Amino acid sequence: MTVRINIIGAIFMAALFIGRVQAQEALLKAAQHHYESLSYIKAIDAYESALTKKGITEAQKLDARIKLADSYTKIKDTQNAERVYREIFEGSTGELSDDKVPVALKYAQVLASNGKYKEAQEMYDKYTRKVEDDPRGKGFSKLYNDVSVLSKNANCYKVDYLSINTNSSDFSPSYFKNGLVFVSNRRSTVGVRRVFGWNDTPFLDLYFLDNVSAIGGQAAGLGTGTEEARTPRKRGGSGGVLGSDEYTAPTANDTRTIGTYGGTNVGLGLGYGDKPQTESDRMSGSINSKYHEGPSAFFKDGSKVIFTRNNFLNGKTKRSSDGITKLKLYIGEANKDGWKNIKELPFNSDDYSVGHPALSPDEKLLFFASDMPGGFGGTDLYVSRYDGSSWTAPVNLGKNVNTKGNEMFPFVDDKGHLYFSSDGHAGLGELDIFFSQLDGTTPKGRVINLGSPINSSKDDFGILTDGFRKAGYFSSNRKRGGDDDDIYKFDRECELKEGCDLIIAVYDAETKMPLDNAKIVYEDKDGTIKEKMSDADGSVKLEGLEQDTEFTFRATREGYNPNTVSFSTKDCDNEPSRLEIPMAKPKPAVDSTTLAQNNPSVQSGYTGNNPSSTLPGNRCFLKGKVTMQGTNQPIAGVLVTLRNECDNSTQTATTDATGTYQFQVVEGCDYTIEGTKDNLGSKGKRIRRLSCKNGDVTADIMMFSTGDIVQVDNIYFEYGRYNLRPDARAGLDKLVKLMRQYPNMKVELRAHTDSRSDSDFNQTLSDNRAKSSANYLFKRGISRSRVEFKGYGETMLVNGCADGVTCTEEQHQLNRRTEIKILQMN
Repeated sequence: MTVRINIIGAIFMAALFIGRVQAQEALLKAAQHHYESLSYIKAIDAYESALTKKGITEAQKLDARIKLADSYTKIKDTQNAERVYREIFEGSTGELSDDKVPVALKYAQVLASNGKYKEAQEMYDKYTRKVEDDPRGKGFSKLYNDVSVLSKNANCYKVDYLSINTNSSDFSPSYFKNGLVFVSNRRSTVGVRRVFGWNDTPFLDLYFLDNVSAIGGQAAGLGTGTEEARTPRKRGGSGGVLGSDEYTAPTANDTRTIGTYGGTNVGLGLGYGDKPQTESDRMSGSINSKYHEGPSAFFKDGSKVIFTRNNFLNGKTKRSSDGITKLKLYIGEANKDGWKNIKELPFNSDDYSVGHPALSPDEKLLFFASDMPGGFGGTDLYVSRYDGSSWTAPVNLGKNVNTKGNEMFPFVDDKGHLYFSSDGHAGLGELDIFFSQLDGTTPKGRVINLGSPINSSKDDFGILTDGFRKAGYFSSNRKRGGDDDDIYKFDRECELKEGCDLIIAVYDAETKMPLDNAKIVYEDKDGTIKEKMSDADGSVKLEGLEQDTEFTFRATREGYNPNTVSFSTKDCDNEPSRLEIPMAKPKPAVDSTTLAQNNPSVQSGYTGNNPSSTLPGNRCFLKGKVTMQGTNQPIAGVLVTLRNECDNSTQTATTDATGTYQFQVVEGCDYTIEGTKDNLGSKGKRIRRLSCKNGDVTADIMMFSTGDIVQVDNIYFEYGRYNLRPDARAGLDKLVKLMRQYPNMKVELRAHTDSRSDSDFNQTLSDNRAKSSANYLFKRGISRSRVEFKGYGETMLVNGCADGVTCTEEQHQLNRRTEIKILQMN
């Protein structure tokens, strides 16, 4: 009987377990269905519920979390997205696994959106080490070293939050007659309420405010838009990306489609008013349909409009081959009752989206965004020309504007120059607004980030302004984040600091150390002679140099020969460029009396024959071998240069098949010796007060190449700290000298810890040590583009001092080291 009961109990428990597993599988399957159907709100509920259940495998958990985080990202709930991404990467150290590489990019973007630039930079660095050919990783990481470069014009702008805004999404204004047309999904008070399923929000329509002067506003008081609340929003309730066109399914060439400018993250509000003083009227006529209508562009006389809409015309809806209603551009003509003769533009397609129109000042060029195949990333910007009867085939604006990310919301000012939003160019987070000069349809010069307060860590897009950027409007969801897209007005109240920024590093040509109080003289774009003095770090900072201009800088300092260096601002970007000016001391005439006093052989009256120098003194030979680091293999054909610092004379020799060289030298002088060969470098040697007392002198040279790891002496840290010690600065100064000796060399700084403390702490500590070392190089004038840095924690100990092993402090310190890996020599 007992056996029978046990069997029945086991069968019951097994059935219960099977039922539970089946229920979990069904929940995950439902979540997957909602995710693939782009119903992200429902997918979030299903994934969150599934992850609370027991019994799902680790692989299922990872897949669920990745899609849950992506769903939160899609609806712009970046606080909850960060929470889930943090769970995904919790406990991960070292290099990214292949399955987490694309996730790392999204995590970095979410961190930046939440204003956590330091953490975002670390995640971008990890991503870049795995995907070296994606410029986004390096570009954003470079910017996040110092985001203040995007705040230099912040005091010039006054930004106002407008009274036309509602608690719904309001964005992308365009001029029409004397008013503004904008996009909104504010709920209609009459008729049937229709919502778009994937985020439970109403469809977008165009609204018209016929009198711009009726717009009220209040000061926004915004910085970079990172002041929002950091507490994740509780799930539940409706919400989503209001004003997003992401209902279009991904195509083969993108990660997301046109339009991402809302979300569900709720911030503090920062004292903004929520109730508008003025309401706009819904656009009349046949523009607005039962589907989305998006950004529009009106002809100046008001006779025609080009607007964005779902693939819907004459009462018929069309879908792509994968069942999605894509976006298209339509053109309509105005009449007294609204709009007539609405037609598709010829380059539309049922299988990809086209939207966000912008017209050139002469109305012959149409700029727009599309995820059509053949682009550089998710959505690209294109241009079409009106040939008198139709619009020509679109032309991609090229890689200077388009990236692997998303470019959208183009606008062309009355000078014919381009504004657009992008999450692929380095910015403050999510979409930022950028500017590019255009020569007709060709982008000219660099792409410029408008910086704060126009841009923030949230989505900023849909700008409308004049040719001088004196005033205008733009859209942003910075106020509360999430689904609250709003329209802002801006006025510029001072001259912008535009153009190129330059940091000049002045240093001693021999010691490679910075020189203060050096005078830099140059002529600016107006022909005015300017003078600047170098600071204690040998730096001179210049702002707003005219782009595409050749400058000549002359450096003078007491005790040094003048030096003049040219510089072009053709290829500058948002980060300041760097220019190095070495200065050499005049070489004094050789004083043979002083030399004799320091040299016993001269006092004895010895003279000899030295083809490289006429200095009197005892002679001997300086010999050595040149070998390759790591293999110790001899290197033939190395040009070895020996400089006698007594009279500045030089000798050269080329190594033979055994890697050896030989010079005749004079006793009592200081010598420097360097080896040179294509694609190789050497740290060189310096011999002080050379002595021939013991016969010939030996000085071997070690060469290194790309991929080698070179130990830099004395870059050590105190236990548990990452601030540089004085002896560490001296070691890094040697690296500064080496990088100035090889101006094309690029390196990775690799910081290591000892085994004490836990591994996660040590990993973070080594990351900070690498960054401290890199920042020291930048401060000394070495360009950021030449230096990468990474912490390795306790993973690469040089001795046996692992956990549990008793070692002396000196032994532990050997592990708290910094090395350099040669990434490039030429």
